[in-house]
Amino acid sequence: MTTGFWTVFCGNSECSRDVEKRCSYGFLSIIDPNTCINNSMVISVDFLLLLMFVVYMVIYRPFSRKIIEPLQSIHFSPILIFSAIFNGGLALAYLGFGIWICYKDLNATGTILPLHGWLVMLFQGFTWLLLDFIVIIDNLRLQQIITAKLCSMVVFLFAGFLCFSSLWFIIVEKMASVVMVLDILSFLGAVLLLLCVFRGHKNVETDPDFSLDTSYAPLQGEEANAKGEINSNENVTPFAKAGFLSTMSFSWLNPLMKQGKEKILEDIDIPQLREADRAQTCYVMFMAQLNKQRQKATNESPSMFSVIFSCQKKAVLISGFFALIKVLTVSTSPLFLKAFIEVADGKAAFEYEGYALAGGLFLVKCLESFSERQWFFRTRLVGLQVRSFLSAAIYQKQLKLSNAAKVTHSPGQIMNYVTVDAYRIGEFPYWFHQIWSTSFQLCLALIIVWYSVGLATVAALIAIILTMVATSPLAKLQHKYQTKLMVAQDKRLKAITEALANMKVLKLYAWEKHFKNFIERLRKEESEWILAVLSQKGRYMILYWSSPILVSIATFWSCYFLGIPLSTSNVFMFVASLRMVQEPIKSIPDVAGVFIEAKVSLTRIARFLEAPELENRNTRKKRNEKELKHSIFIRTTEISWDTNSENAALRNINLVVKRGEKVAICGEVGSGKSTLLAAILGEVPNIKGIVSNHFIPCHGVE
Repeated sequence: MTTGFWTVFCGNSECSRDVEKRCSYGFLSIIDPNTCINNSMVISVDFLLLLMFVVYMVIYRPFSRKIIEPLQSIHFSPILIFSAIFNGGLALAYLGFGIWICYKDLNATGTILPLHGWLVMLFQGFTWLLLDFIVIIDNLRLQQIITAKLCSMVVFLFAGFLCFSSLWFIIVEKMASVVMVLDILSFLGAVLLLLCVFRGHKNVETDPDFSLDTSYAPLQGEEANAKGEINSNENVTPFAKAGFLSTMSFSWLNPLMKQGKEKILEDIDIPQLREADRAQTCYVMFMAQLNKQRQKATNESPSMFSVIFSCQKKAVLISGFFALIKVLTVSTSPLFLKAFIEVADGKAAFEYEGYALAGGLFLVKCLESFSERQWFFRTRLVGLQVRSFLSAAIYQKQLKLSNAAKVTHSPGQIMNYVTVDAYRIGEFPYWFHQIWSTSFQLCLALIIVWYSVGLATVAALIAIILTMVATSPLAKLQHKYQTKLMVAQDKRLKAITEALANMKVLKLYAWEKHFKNFIERLRKEESEWILAVLSQKGRYMILYWSSPILVSIATFWSCYFLGIPLSTSNVFMFVASLRMVQEPIKSIPDVAGVFIEAKVSLTRIARFLEAPELENRNTRKKRNEKELKHSIFIRTTEISWDTNSENAALRNINLVVKRGEKVAICGEVGSGKSTLLAAILGEVPNIKGIVSNHFIPCHGVE
C-alpha cells in the first residue's frame, strides 16, 4: 500500500518531473525544486503552517477579541500595503501555476498523476494566502501575536532554504524553471512578512502609568520637562516619525540637506534627537535592566555586557540581519563571475542567460549596498545610545560615591571613564557584528574555494589556521599593553587635575617646575605604552596583510602537486573568492584591537559602577513637611568613618535643632566638626543611632 501511494504521489521515478532534465541524487535530490523529495518536504512544512493557522483561529482568536483596536486607529503603512499586494500576487501565481500544471498533465497524459508536481504549487499558494491574512490583516488589530511571529520566522527560514537551492541550480547547475523563480520571490515575501510582524503599526498606545526616573534630569533642564516629555513645539528630527521607506532610503535627511544647501546651518537649524535617543530615556532603560539583572544575580554582580545587550537587543538583532544579508550578497560575486565566464565560453544554459546574470548582479550589488548602509547606520545609532546612558550612569554614580570610593576613583579617572572608556564602548557596536560575520564569510569563501579547486582547499585552510594561531600571543600582548596604557593615562590625568585644583599652592611655594617635570615623566611613560600598543598593532597588520598571498601560494602549489586541473572559470573563481577573504582577514587586527579596548573599558566602568555609595539607613531625610517639630534630630552612640575601626570620631551625640534656629558648631582642629556636618548630610558610612533631617531646597518649594 505504501509503495502504491508513493507511485501515485511521485510517479515511477524519483527524478525530475521534466524528463528532459537530468536526475538528482543524494543531497541534490533534497534541494532540487523539481524532485519528489523536495516537494514532499515543502508540502509537510506548508501543512504544519496551515495547522498552526487552524489552531490560532480555533483556540487563540476567541480569547483575543477583547484587545482588538478600533478600525479608526489603524494606520496602513506603505510597507504593509506593499507586502499585502506582493504576497497576495505570489500566492495567486503559485495557485495559477499549479492549476496550469494539472491542466497540462490532463491534456498530455489524460491523468493528473504524479500528484507532487501540481499539489506542491497549490499548497504553497494556499499557505501564502493564509499567511497574508494572519500576519498582515490580523497584525493590524492584534499586535504582539506569538503565532504570527512564529509563523513569520518559520517561513523566513524555509523560504531562505528554497531561495538558496533555486539560486544554486540556476547558477551552478544551469537549470531554470518557473518554480525556481517563484521560490526566489518567496524569500522577498518572507522578508516583508517578518518586517510587518516585528515592526507593527505606528499607532502604538503608550502606557499611561509609565514615567521616567525623576532622579535623573538632563543638564539642560529647559529642553525637557519634569516628566521627560518632548514639547510639541520642539524641532524634533524627522527620523522620529519616518516610515519604513524613509528609514531605509534615508530620505528623512532631505529637509536638512536642502536647508544646508540654501544657507549655512546654525545650532537652531539642527533638529533635536528623538525621545528614544535622548540620554534621559536611555539612562532609565539602562537602570531598569541593571536593577533587573541585580535581582536575578543575588550572589554576584551582573555582567555589564549582558545588561547593555538586553537594552539594545532588538537593534543589535536587526543590524545583525543586515550584516548577514551583506555577507551573503558579497559571497555571490565569485559565483556570478564563474557564470559570466561560462557564458562567454559559449556554455549558456539558455538564450538570454547573460542578460539575466547582468540583471541579477545589479540587484545583488544594490542589495549589498543597501544592507551595508543600514548595518553601519544602525550600529552607530546603538553606539550613540550606549555612550549616552553610560555617561549618564557615570555622572549619577559620582554624585553618590562614598568617601572611600573617591580615594580609589579620582576625578581624573572619572573624567577618563566618560571621555575615553564610554566612547570606546560606544564604538564597539559598529565592530560587534564583524566578529561573527568575518568568520562566516571565511567559511563561505572556503566552500566556494572547495567547489573551484577541490582538495587544494585544505592547504588554504591550513594557512588560515596557522595565521589565526600566530595571533594568539599577539592578542595577549595587545591586551596587556592596552591595560598598562589606560593606567598610565589615569596617572597623568590625576596629576594634571590635582595641579590645576591646587594652582594657588603651587604658585605660593614655587613648585611649578617640579610638577611640570613630574607630569612630563608621566607623559613620557604614557608615550612608551602608546608606542608599544601601536607597534603591536603594526605586527598584526603585517601578519594579516601578507596572509592572502600566503594562502594563494599554498593553494596553487597544492593544485600543482595534486594534479588538479585549473580552467579559466576555476582560476578566476578562486581569485575572486580570495579577494572576498582578503577584506575580512585584513579587518581582523582592527576587530581584535577594538574588542580588547572595549573589554578593558567595560571592566573599568563596571568596577566603578559597583563601587560603594553613600548609603546610610540610619540617616532619614524628609522634605517639605508643613508642620516640623525639628529641622535636625541626632541621637547616636557612635559616628565613625571606618566601619571596622574601634575608635569612633564622635560618641554620644544628642542634638535637636528646631525650625528657624541658627546654630554654630565650634571646636578645636580635629574635634569632629566636619564629621558632624557630614553625618547630617548622610555621608558618614558608620552611624549607630538615628540622624534625621528635614531638607528644604534653597531655590524654592518644589
